Amino acid sequence: MSTGREPLTYVYAVARRTDRLAVLLAGLRGIDRAPVTLLTEASDSSPAPLAFVTSHVPHEAFNESALRAHFEDLEWLESVARAHHEVVQAVAAEQTVLPLRMATVYQDDDRARQALGEQRSTFARRMAAVDAHTEYGVKIYLPPPAPAEPPAGAPAAEADPAAPTASPGKAYLQRRRVQHRARERTYEQAQRAAATLDAIAARYAVGRVRHAPQSGALTGPQENVLNDAYLVPDEEARDFRAAVAQAAGDFPEIRIEITGPWAPYSFAMPPAESSAPTEGERAP
Repeated sequence: MSTGREPLTYVYAVARRTDRLAVLLAGLRGIDRAPVTLLTEASDSSPAPLAFVTSHVPHEAFNESALRAHFEDLEWLESVARAHHEVVQAVAAEQTVLPLRMATVYQDDDRARQALGEQRSTFARRMAAVDAHTEYGVKIYLPPPAPAEPPAGAPAAEADPAAPTASPGKAYLQRRRVQHRARERTYEQAQRAAATLDAIAARYAVGRVRHAPQSGALTGPQENVLNDAYLVPDEEARDFRAAVAQAAGDFPEIRIEITGPWAPYSFAMPPAESSAPTEGERAP
């Protein structure tokens, strides 16, 4: 019987249990360097049954109240996210994987098995949908707007002797108008680039998820205006990447970035657990 303080079961992903994967996981370590194992249902007798990729994590760090506090700790989040991602990518290098959201935990292995059984058919459908497909990210960044005022200490622009002298206020307004027109042209170029990427995706991708644009430290001074994920058949990946790279060269005033290959984080979409999670549990 659980005391409520025993280690919790952390689930990274859903995979198919195979001998090759079991050998791979034997040398893999997850969060807090804990051994990573496969957890299957006893009732699933198929040749490659679905399994949760799991490790055990301390109750005091991953129970519900602790997680609420940790989600304000960027250093902790980065450490857990990195370990989570490394496990998922290791499995993805071997076979199709459905990544679960970070901090998916259950009270114990039995509860995790129960959740796997309840969602087995949904996981199987999603697994079939992403077989032989890979996720790629495509982002559009705008350069930071030029300042309306020249930087402190910068030499003044050489004046045109034939031009009438403008007052400081009028000169400032003129610079603001020029800045505004330049920014409008940049946004228009980004819109054209987005339309071009849509056309590329229509040729190569079978799915797209629009994520919210990133901001803050993730983008620096640049403005992220498009943050899409695409599910691309593996046989089309080379052509997809080449088409995006060519599009990037056609829009020199903005930056188009493609990332990947990734496990299909944006396309796993497992449903919520049908029964309410207990203390220390977070459903996928």
